[in-house]
Amino acid sequence: MVKIIIFLFLFMFTVNNSFAETEYYLTLRSSKVNLRQGPSLSHPIKLVYNKKFLPVLILDKSYNFRKIKDHENNSGWIHISQLSKKKAALNIKDKSIIFRKPSEYSKPLAVVQEGRLCLIKKCKADWCKIKTGKFTGWIKKENLVGRL
Repeated sequence: MVKIIIFLFLFMFTVNNSFAETEYYLTLRSSKVNLRQGPSLSHPIKLVYNKKFLPVLILDKSYNFRKIKDHENNSGWIHISQLSKKKAALNIKDKSIIFRKPSEYSKPLAVVQEGRLCLIKKCKADWCKIKTGKFTGWIKKENLVGRL
């Protein structure tokens, strides 16, 4: 009986830790964000991002820095003050169509090229309502990568 209780305790501990370390997306808070080689302001800058709301994948954390990976597989460290929870995604499929309603049978509004940044208004099962440029409409989730 004691072995079963110990096993359950260890199982619950490992399950809770595995969920805490999952990867997730955030977006860049401003139009100029430094990507650093290490998790402090004294580390050299690898590159500078110039695109506000660009989605980045959070891989790790160290105090108030987050290790990120972008859509071009660049990785490095960004201060948490430069990240936002605003929802945005990149179109990963060339010539995706924005529709008026979440259906392929509704009126098409625009064609979106690969790599286009889309601000996410809301998402349903297979569709997300986006805003990109002067167009607002629905696009299939499978065409997007980022914070949905």
